[in-house]
Amino acid sequence: MSEHAALLDVAREAVAKATEIVRSRPTFSVSAKGDRDLVTDVDTAVEDALREFLTAETPEIGVLGEERGRSGDGGGRWWALDPIDGTANFARGIPLCGISLALVDGEHSTVAAIALPYLGVTYTAARGEGTFANGERVSASAATEMSDAMIAVGDFAIGRLAEEKNETRLRLLSDLGARAQKIRMLGTAAIDLAWVADGKLDAALILSNNPWDTMAGVLLVREAGGAVLDRDGSEHTVGSSSTIAVGAGLRKEILDALDRAHGVVR
Repeated sequence: MSEHAALLDVAREAVAKATEIVRSRPTFSVSAKGDRDLVTDVDTAVEDALREFLTAETPEIGVLGEERGRSGDGGGRWWALDPIDGTANFARGIPLCGISLALVDGEHSTVAAIALPYLGVTYTAARGEGTFANGERVSASAATEMSDAMIAVGDFAIGRLAEEKNETRLRLLSDLGARAQKIRMLGTAAIDLAWVADGKLDAALILSNNPWDTMAGVLLVREAGGAVLDRDGSEHTVGSSSTIAVGAGLRKEILDALDRAHGVVR
């Protein structure tokens, strides 16, 4: 078995453990951790359990989690973990949330698993091996017309400079809303990206890039034949400012819309 295959088995087992925790906790506490930003005790329980599991299984690889930060020295390799992506949805009983886990090696992810505990689907990918949903291979959209496109847009900004950042988002929504078939704001980057990989969405535009939110989904999209770019159209890396995932046929249309929203003239 190759190293990537072995590490994918670890990732798959980790998100399965997380799914069991999420589904076994019918009640939970919710608290604020910032401006309009929530955390539940299920988030921390999942992260603690997966940190323990990943450290035991792969002690040579570090971990970066949304709730507990970074631990371990992986020499450039680390697990990027969001224990519940879409916490606000989860806290309100909305079943659009996911557990997102990626192995990041240098600037890119090489193994990914995203489990959607209330939808019964786990997406997996390893570099060069394709993307799978519950073991069945999936492919990104082949759409070439904006009028056929269903596009997800990430959440509005919160915290510092939110008003300025949201002016750009509003311009983008207006532009896309006038030309795309439908716009969706699902509240979870994990599902946005997994569904671009699965062809359910034709693009997902996330004007931010927290590695725990995005790095698993980035690999899913790429291995499914889609493109993942930074805001300026360069290839996405762990250090990118934005995460723009799109089927290859709409790449130019999406980048042009982003330019207009940001007031860029090329």
